[in-house]
Amino acid sequence: MLDIKQIRKEPEQVESRLKTRGGAHNLDAFRALEQEKRDIQAETESLRAERNSLSKQVGQRKAQKADAQDLFDRMKEVGPRLKTLEVQLREKEESVLATLSVLPNLPHESVPEGKDENDNQEVHRWGTPPTFDFEVKNHWDVGEDLNIIDFEAGALIAGARFTLFRQHGARMIRALTNFMLDLHTTEHGYMEMLPPFLANSESLFGTGQLPKFEEDLFRMKDDPFYLIPTAEVPLTNLVRGQIIDEAELPLKMTAWTSCFRREAGASGQDTRGLIRQHQFDKVELVQVTRPEESYDALEQLTSNAEEVLKRLELPFKRISLCTGDLGFGASKTYDLEVWLPGQNKYREISSCSNCEAFQARRMKSRLRRTENAKKIEPVHTLNGSGLAVGRTFVAILENFQQADGSVTIPDALRPFMGGISKLTTA
Repeated sequence: MLDIKQIRKEPEQVESRLKTRGGAHNLDAFRALEQEKRDIQAETESLRAERNSLSKQVGQRKAQKADAQDLFDRMKEVGPRLKTLEVQLREKEESVLATLSVLPNLPHESVPEGKDENDNQEVHRWGTPPTFDFEVKNHWDVGEDLNIIDFEAGALIAGARFTLFRQHGARMIRALTNFMLDLHTTEHGYMEMLPPFLANSESLFGTGQLPKFEEDLFRMKDDPFYLIPTAEVPLTNLVRGQIIDEAELPLKMTAWTSCFRREAGASGQDTRGLIRQHQFDKVELVQVTRPEESYDALEQLTSNAEEVLKRLELPFKRISLCTGDLGFGASKTYDLEVWLPGQNKYREISSCSNCEAFQARRMKSRLRRTENAKKIEPVHTLNGSGLAVGRTFVAILENFQQADGSVTIPDALRPFMGGISKLTTA
């Protein structure tokens, strides 16, 4: 959520930065609502003060055994009006919050300005895409030939965009998960968590999925819960409503979870294969930091995700998203795109974002400065995939496929696969 004080102080600057995102982000409606709220609040406070004064005067007159009927008559006028205004004030406060809650975050000054993904900027590349002396197959053909992916079974059990992993396919998903978690906990300093896969609306509001993106969520029919779209939701909400001592920061957390998304805006996209599923596994990275350290933390978190790809020998590039392609809550985002020979292009496998204080304001998550205990301010929150497990599985099948239909297991993953070095059709 944006800083109301900043909107009041620098309305033109805030509106100008919002417009770089594209779309209609006009603050006129917000300003009009807030002015109405202020007018009602001013009258409410005035009447409360008058009511208190009247009550005091009534006491004084009673002590003097003087007539106070005129005061009682005025109180009969003030009371109902005050109750009406208090209801109106609550309604206006809710309207202001609702209007503010659908405004996206402000892009950081280092974010390239642009309209869409075509204006994103490449930061660097790592690795060389492999060359093949045979016809390269897509991962769905490789996986089905090896009998480790079963799309028909997934559709039978649940429906389209659900998949069953068999035998060494299931084992590799588990191996990738363990490999990523071990790397992030033992070498990168993250604390491992295993959160619930369901979250309440307060949690989803805190990280920005609600109310704007409700159509992308799976909601329980008879219970007040949603299936989580990412472990970012439960991990980041661990600091919701808290005041954290500065000395406790940064907090670095990681978790494996299944993730659930309707993909409501992705009709017709990636209808084959594992790229866009309703259910998928992901190892998430979350950091909670001091404001002045969050951009160093973004570089660190992104490098932590890159290290997974390097260890697995998967070529990738880092992309800095432009203003028009930023996610709702992000001030700056790096996407990591892995090379997929079957599609002959790079595809996103991780998105690493600094949300600055945007989520913290929604969650009321703050820090207390060590040298000035009275100074309370929002923390900064960051999140990123470290990595999307299914897409990493895809990248291995496509980059390490062999002419005979087998797939070589990357060296770093073999200890997690019981020493298996190759998947074969035999």
